[in-house]
Amino acid sequence: MNCGPWREKLDAYADESLPAQELVSVDEHLRSCRSCAAEALALLQMKRATRDAAARFAPSTEFRLRVECALQKKQQPLWRISWLPGLAAASAALLLIAVSVTLFTRHVEREQAVAELLDLHVATLASANPIDVVSTDRHTVKPWFQGKLPFTFNLPELKDSQFTLLGGKLIYFNHSPGAQLLFELRRHQLSVFIVQDQSAGFAMNRAVIASSERGFSVEAWTQSGLRYVVISDTNPTDVHALGELMRAEEGQ
Repeated sequence: MNCGPWREKLDAYADESLPAQELVSVDEHLRSCRSCAAEALALLQMKRATRDAAARFAPSTEFRLRVECALQKKQQPLWRISWLPGLAAASAALLLIAVSVTLFTRHVEREQAVAELLDLHVATLASANPIDVVSTDRHTVKPWFQGKLPFTFNLPELKDSQFTLLGGKLIYFNHSPGAQLLFELRRHQLSVFIVQDQSAGFAMNRAVIASSERGFSVEAWTQSGLRYVVISDTNPTDVHALGELMRAEEGQ
């Protein structure tokens, strides 16, 4: 016999808090189950002994008054309680842990985001048809993205620079469409990824974050509601120079 459901009702049975219909069914079960009957009897005896002890050893009114007076005399202001410094230290430690976890989580998310974009850059370099729109004219490349992206962006004038625009392609990052622009510098190719600033990732503000990932130079920042990431196997100085051109154009 499965007595689990019956045993769950024994505490309420001993407290006499079962509904009338359930009380009848529990009584019938106890008549036929010696194990449950013994457990119910033990509960009843314990509760009765507790009530008897409470009645026997109840403090008098005079005793309660003496205890209350003694407690009032020993009460101290909160600032003098000895455990407050320890509590403050524990709170500070918990705050430090929370901040550390948040920073670590952001660092991990940034690494994951950069790794995904780095894979896209490498795949582009290895592709026979790396870009969707092939043009060195920014006035051709930028309009090609219209209607394909939920945002717009600006491209810098490169006539007096060392960079050459090769074109661009549509990408998907964090389930949202984005742009990948391809530039060339001394036979090195540089990708500039532009995505909406709507999820955790590489930069939390306009501060430029530079790093080296798997032998590639990376620079990332957030500007005008968009996130930019420049990736290339060229040196960090060249990557920063292209980033400066992009930031200057977007800031106009």
